[in-house]
Amino acid sequence: MMKKLKLAIIGTGARGINCFGELLRKHDDVEITALCDTNPVRVKAAAEILEISPNLYTSIGDMAAKETLDGVIITTPDCEHYSCAMQAMKHGWNVLIDKPLATNAKEGKALIKEAEKSGVTLMLGFNLRHNEVLKRLKKFIDDGVLGKVFIAENREFYDGGRTYMSRWNRSFAKTGGLWIHKGSHDFDVFNWLLGFPKPLRVSSFAAVNVLDKDHLPFELESGIEPGPNCNCCHYQAKCKDKYLLSPEDLKLWGDEAVAADGYVKNLCMYLSDKDNHDNGMAMVEYENGIKVSLFETFIGSKTDRLYTIGGDKAVAEVSLENCTITITPRWGGDVVTYKVEIPEGGHGGADPELVKTFCRVVRGEENSTSTAEHGLLATALGEAAEISRRQHRMVEMSEIL
Repeated sequence: MMKKLKLAIIGTGARGINCFGELLRKHDDVEITALCDTNPVRVKAAAEILEISPNLYTSIGDMAAKETLDGVIITTPDCEHYSCAMQAMKHGWNVLIDKPLATNAKEGKALIKEAEKSGVTLMLGFNLRHNEVLKRLKKFIDDGVLGKVFIAENREFYDGGRTYMSRWNRSFAKTGGLWIHKGSHDFDVFNWLLGFPKPLRVSSFAAVNVLDKDHLPFELESGIEPGPNCNCCHYQAKCKDKYLLSPEDLKLWGDEAVAADGYVKNLCMYLSDKDNHDNGMAMVEYENGIKVSLFETFIGSKTDRLYTIGGDKAVAEVSLENCTITITPRWGGDVVTYKVEIPEGGHGGADPELVKTFCRVVRGEENSTSTAEHGLLATALGEAAEISRRQHRMVEMSEIL
């Protein structure tokens, strides 16, 4: 029989448990040996939700003293990726970081150096590369169906106000900015689709235009303040944007967990302190003349990534939500729309494939194609976009890399 991989999850929030924990639990060749989270309430609740009995830790040091691991998956807030990954690699563990690599390029470079020194694999959780629609799109590009690609865009609509303005994601200090936290996914997809051309410069605009105290979606009653979180808000019945925690959520983020570290998951997204954007646009120019743009908004109920890839033979238009790719030839001919079959699983079946790939990489059955160097490039593009948006200038990538 194949020896079971011994893996640990560091960071037992929604992504760590509902995605990686649930998927790993279904692998007969994997044992979740340990869970680690600085919040003792949350780490205990995570094991109960997964219905497993791993060893529980609140520090990586304690875990390292007692565990022999083949690898770890890091799903902490972004600001902790550097410290957690550095410790893990020093203990000789293979690492999967669920994007981004780090909150800035300087830390990313240090992680790459440590991976080389420790001789371990440092892999990035760029799950969109495993999305069947994007895999088909990449094949069209690689096969020359579009000809020479010279321009591309992604218009991302994400019903994510609650995701990004109610939680820790709203904070620049914890994310390095949403162009890194969220945008690194999309910058990496551009890099990957286009064969990793060298980026030259970045410009961006971004702001909070809607999710602030001036845009509450209900009338206030005299003397009654809203918030501070949705579960206790007087106006929850009126608010179309309420973010109520379920009984299962409350096991991880209820009063007992809040008492342990002060973190509240569902602050009012209109009143929360925030210094990240709720919408923005970024552009990248590459050395071979390719130009790409990324539009993102976290307001409204529409959720989709809409790609347009322009080549000198054809244009491809893509909807991840509808699982379609439409190819329009340059000089006439049939316009063909492909409906791509999507397997079960999160992010269009991509999450299960990401987990399978990491397990195969740890076993030495294949090499990682989502490398730390790719993670560094995506983080650097996000960092450049953050500098551009905050300093109102175009940023040369030579400043970052």
